[in-house]
Amino acid sequence: MKAACVENGLVLVRELPDPEPGKGQALVRTHSCGLCASDAHFISGGQNVIDLSRKMGGPYAALHYERAFVPGHEFVGEVLDYGPDSRRSVKTGRRVTSVPIMRQGGTHAVVGFSHECPGGCGELMLLDEDFLLEIPEGLPDDHAAMIEPLAVGLEHARRGRPEKGDAALVLGCGAIGLGVIAGLAMMGVGPIVAADFYADRRDLALKAGAHIAIDPRETDPYGPLPDFGGRRVNLIYENVGVPGMLQRIVEAAPFDGRIVMGGYCMEQEALFVFAAQNKRLNIQFAGGEEPQDMDLALRSIADGRLDVTPWLGGRVGLGGVADAIANLSGPGTPVRTVVDPRLL
Repeated sequence: MKAACVENGLVLVRELPDPEPGKGQALVRTHSCGLCASDAHFISGGQNVIDLSRKMGGPYAALHYERAFVPGHEFVGEVLDYGPDSRRSVKTGRRVTSVPIMRQGGTHAVVGFSHECPGGCGELMLLDEDFLLEIPEGLPDDHAAMIEPLAVGLEHARRGRPEKGDAALVLGCGAIGLGVIAGLAMMGVGPIVAADFYADRRDLALKAGAHIAIDPRETDPYGPLPDFGGRRVNLIYENVGVPGMLQRIVEAAPFDGRIVMGGYCMEQEALFVFAAQNKRLNIQFAGGEEPQDMDLALRSIADGRLDVTPWLGGRVGLGGVADAIANLSGPGTPVRTVVDPRLL
C-alpha cells in the first residue's frame, strides 16, 4: 500500500507492505482522514513524546522514532475483510470509523501511532472489530472523519461534570474546544464563554453553541458577564496545551471552581498547590474519547445537531500531507485538513 509515513521527524510517501488482519481485526480501506495537532507533535518532538511515555507510562512507548509509522487517527474507511475467526461485526463494503485503539490479535496499540497498526494516512488500516462504528448512508466521508475529534471534545466536556447552573469558559477553540462547546450546549449548560485569539475560531465557537466569544487579550474571560447578571465562570476548560496555563487558571478561578485540563502540554508545568488549596479547586485531567463519545459524536453530526462543514478546509492526497501538517495552526487555517490516501 501507499502511505505518508513519519520517520525521524520527516513525512515521506512510501510503498509499504499491506497490513494483514489477525483474529478480531478488520482490514479497512481509508477514504478520509483528518490531520491533528498531535500528528504535528511527532514531527517536531516525537522522540520527547516517546521518551516521556517510556519514563512515565503512556501509549507511545513502543514507538521507535527512527522507524517509519503511518499517522492518522481521525478516519473513515470501507471494511474489506477480517482476520481468521473474527466475528465480522460489520458487513464488508460498509463504511466505519472507530476509537483509534487496537486490542485484538495480541496487539495493544494506538492506531496511527504504531508500527503494527497504520493510521489513516495510508491506503489500508487494521481496526479492532469490537470498536467499529458503522457510518450511515449519506454522511460524507470528510464529515465522518470529524467524528473522532468531536468525540474527544465531548469526553472533555463530560469530565467536568457540568450542571445546568454552571457558567463555563472554554479556552482555545480548535477542534477539541469546539467539541467541548458543542457537548456543553447539548447538556444545556449556559452561559458558555469561548476565548480564542483568532476571530474565525470565535465565529465557529458561536456556531457550535457558545453564548459569548471573546479575545482574551481584550476582555477578561474571568470577569463579570454583563449579559448574564454579572455572573463569573466557575467551570473552566483548557484546550491550549501551553506551559503556564494551569497556574494562570488557578490564580483566576473562583472558590470551588472546577478546571478540566485537555490541552496536550509536553513540557513540565509549575503549580503552586497553595493557591489551588485555598480555593478548594477541583482539577480534572481529560484524556481520549470512549465509545460512548464516538456514538454521540456520530449521531450529532449525522442528525445535524452540529454542522462540521465549517471545520473543513483543504483536501489533500498523500503528497500534500507534509505541507498540511506544517500549516495546521494560525489565523485563517481550517480546523481540519483532510487526507484522501487514494490520491497522490
